[in-house]
Amino acid sequence: MLLPLASLIFPPTGIPAVVFALKAKSVSDDRKQMLHFAMRSRLWAQYSFGALFALLIIACVASAFVANNYAVTDGYFNMEVLVAGFPQIAKAFITNMWVSVVAEITALVWGLTLAVARSLPGRAAAPIRLMAICYIDLFRGLPGLLTILIIGFGLPQTGLPIVSNLSLFASGTLALTIVYGAYLAETFRAGIEAVHWSQVAAGKAIGLTHLQVMRYVVLPQALRNAIPPLLNWYISLLKDTSLLSVLGLLEGVNTARILVTAQSNLTALTGVSLCFLAVTIPLARLTDYLIKRNAAKLRGAS
Repeated sequence: MLLPLASLIFPPTGIPAVVFALKAKSVSDDRKQMLHFAMRSRLWAQYSFGALFALLIIACVASAFVANNYAVTDGYFNMEVLVAGFPQIAKAFITNMWVSVVAEITALVWGLTLAVARSLPGRAAAPIRLMAICYIDLFRGLPGLLTILIIGFGLPQTGLPIVSNLSLFASGTLALTIVYGAYLAETFRAGIEAVHWSQVAAGKAIGLTHLQVMRYVVLPQALRNAIPPLLNWYISLLKDTSLLSVLGLLEGVNTARILVTAQSNLTALTGVSLCFLAVTIPLARLTDYLIKRNAAKLRGAS
């Protein structure tokens, strides 16, 4: 009874906990009924403590918004400032979207190329495998911001044809492609290695070359299994487009920073945050759905 009584601190769920606890006590001679009511009482008590904990968190957040004469609300959620600057922020955020889409496509192609290169069999392909491994280890080990600075500020100083004259959009996209190509290569490699070896052996048994086996047997299955992780990587890539502000690219975050200086208010940062969340949250839910669907298919197949 102590747990149900303690849950009365939150009556909406605490009262049912006490009611079921009393029912369990009243049927103590019937063990089955007693256990049934006791379990329901404990469940409602757990609901009570969970709801109370959530309300405490909400209360703490709400108190932060009203503290110091609404300083946080005025500084980050000034609706007049948000309405005035949001169209400019949303227009600049389109640049983030374009960079993320172009970089995702090029990174997919580059990452798949690296994964296939790393999986080439035989001694003759050992140098190619080694170069692919070195590339992947290098750009997975370097911070993404450092790579962006090296590409964005370094290439224009080389004087090399084409690469020294890249626009900020192109150099930023190239830097993200280089970084995320290394991560996607490992995602593709995991998908390739998840395909059972017997399918590769069957493909070679009917006369297919290694590249034909990869094209017709392995990669279709690997790509299908890799879709949820690829969506997660796209979410990360979209967020990392904000790093291109260090190059001076006029994207959402850079535009918000300019508005913060002009308006002497931080609400513009909230505006660009809303733009990112409007894209990333639906993608995260889509990823969860695909993961659950694949798991359900596997359970059905087994």
